[in-house]
Amino acid sequence: MSSDPLHILVVLHDFALGGTERVAVRLASAWAEAGAHVTIFAGSDAGPLRSLANAAVGIAVAQPPIPRRRGSRARLGRAARSFAGGGRFDAVFVPGNYHWPVAAAFGGSGIAVVAQVSAALDKPQRGRLRQWGFDRRMRWLLRDVAAVATLSDGARRQSDRILRRPVATTIALPALGDAVAPPAPVPDDGTPIVMAAGRLVPEKGFARLIAAFAALPGRDARLVIVGDGPEARALRDLAGREGVADRVTFPGYVADIRPWLDEARLFVLPSDFEGFPAVLVEALAAGRPVVATDCTPATQLLRDTPSAGAVVPIGAVDALTQAIAAMLDRAPPDPRALAASVAQHRIGPVARAYLDLFATVRR
Repeated sequence: MSSDPLHILVVLHDFALGGTERVAVRLASAWAEAGAHVTIFAGSDAGPLRSLANAAVGIAVAQPPIPRRRGSRARLGRAARSFAGGGRFDAVFVPGNYHWPVAAAFGGSGIAVVAQVSAALDKPQRGRLRQWGFDRRMRWLLRDVAAVATLSDGARRQSDRILRRPVATTIALPALGDAVAPPAPVPDDGTPIVMAAGRLVPEKGFARLIAAFAALPGRDARLVIVGDGPEARALRDLAGREGVADRVTFPGYVADIRPWLDEARLFVLPSDFEGFPAVLVEALAAGRPVVATDCTPATQLLRDTPSAGAVVPIGAVDALTQAIAAMLDRAPPDPRALAASVAQHRIGPVARAYLDLFATVRR
């Protein structure tokens, strides 16, 4: 890297409670701590994640504010480009697929843009025509970016294919703090806890998880689903109809799922689709095996470490039941080995990889 400090602009629509926003704010803080000059330009200061930003990170809000609505991301991009005028910044970071219209607004600005891929690029459920439309839109929005940061090698290859140029780099998801606690021993109190976490919406698959849990043969297990969302009441009602209401707990939203992971025997990710979910990494870092649907490139972590868990087809309730039962029947894996398998997801090395990338595109 150059001895001159980097000047980085991060563009966010707002500080809503989302995975992309959380990662962006955490990275901005880590870059500032490493000596870069970092500014977050937001369309609105709404949302609880603003408080996570390091005091060294500058925050500017569009005036007038730009709330989320149809066409607002393009407006956000134009406002951010106007704010960035005058050559104050070496690079612009566009976090996640949702913010890609911001990247298009910076075309021809002379500022290097690094766009992040946070969600799956190829989805079988799109069908061929919709996938063609997605690829075409991605090529248009990212046509002028200097670099693309992906969370897996598979996404890197897909990005280069769609964009028709070798512009992507794999940088791990910074799901873990540098001071993440070592894994606690697996509880052995006779009543294993099966845990899941996420926003309570249909695509997260929690209804299928409850059905799969209810079908476990002759078990005195408990299910804990951490999170909140519009499906909360429907899921509670479903647990009642399945006859497991007394064994299913909904704690609601929690800022840190680690205390719940420490009490769990295993973690389940039953989604229809995910980008690269931080919760899967957090579960392994806590030393807990994972049963996941084949909904994300992150399941490669489970395939690379045989003791880390199991992958089942999306939507297959019976397969989910069988995988959970098999995992509960096995002796728990070594928690320290599972934690070691995701050490590359600590914020420190990830932040440094991004700073190296920014320095490269600045040159």
